[in-house]
Amino acid sequence: MQQISDIPADRIRPSVATIGFFDGVHRGHRYLLSQVQAAAAQRGLASTVITFPVHPRSVMQPDFRAELLTTCSEKLALLDGLGLDCCLLLDFTPALAALSARQFMELLAGRYNIRVLFIGYDHRFGHDRREGFDDYVRYGRELGIEVLPGEACQPSSLGISGEVGEDLRIGSSSIRRLLHEGDVARAADYLGYRYFLNGTVGSGFQVGHKLGYPTANLEVDDPCKLIPARGVYAVEVLVDGHSYGGMLNIGCRPTLDNGTNRTIEVHIFDFDADIYHHPLRLTFVQRIRPERKFDSLDELAAQLHRDAAEARALLSLSR
Repeated sequence: MQQISDIPADRIRPSVATIGFFDGVHRGHRYLLSQVQAAAAQRGLASTVITFPVHPRSVMQPDFRAELLTTCSEKLALLDGLGLDCCLLLDFTPALAALSARQFMELLAGRYNIRVLFIGYDHRFGHDRREGFDDYVRYGRELGIEVLPGEACQPSSLGISGEVGEDLRIGSSSIRRLLHEGDVARAADYLGYRYFLNGTVGSGFQVGHKLGYPTANLEVDDPCKLIPARGVYAVEVLVDGHSYGGMLNIGCRPTLDNGTNRTIEVHIFDFDADIYHHPLRLTFVQRIRPERKFDSLDELAAQLHRDAAEARALLSLSR
């Protein structure tokens, strides 16, 4: 996938494109991007995804704190695996935000050689958000861009069942809600892959060693990355190019009176090496239980023993 930003239109292949932030590159996004690829193949054009390195609201609202499913580098890596021809990475600036929908489409046509533009079912752009699909179609006719509606992806078409009364659309907001609830297994159904955190191993409190379950303390790379609900999880751990099973705790360690300081600590099964300051990836398989306070360290140690057995069993079933 060629990554482009600001190069002359005569060096960019004419293409079919769609635009969005694409946080998580989930199954709904992939469904839309597959429509872009099919239309591009049918017309003999390149397939292009247009996205932004930072969340647009972060530019317009400095106090806004995004809860990202993917960092920019993670998003680009996921997009790269989809077989698209180009990724147009636009810096979202106040000047760009001030453009009308028509002016933005002029930019796409004139500078980036976009010939066909798919509009997601809930997507709007331009400073006047009252404009919608019919307006985009009209501007497209004037500018030589064919504007097409993107078909929404329904979970039922992917074999994903939902609860009665639930919003069944696959979207980043739905996935964030599931992660906030600790339902990482269902979030994986929506994402099309298991949710993960990337970071570096930092120094911990060494209490795990005393309980027989030494842990690595993860310092997440991006402070805006969404951290799932507090609790204990079965996880896969990638460190130094090798994959291991693990038991993860996210929380404030109430048994140890740790206050409000949240930690992300993983016990790696069948592993004994010094990995301080090493990069590490945690991939969530399933939540085992919520965080709770125990009356003693002995009671906590006994529960950790049960958690480890359950985590090993879940990891064995997931492979």
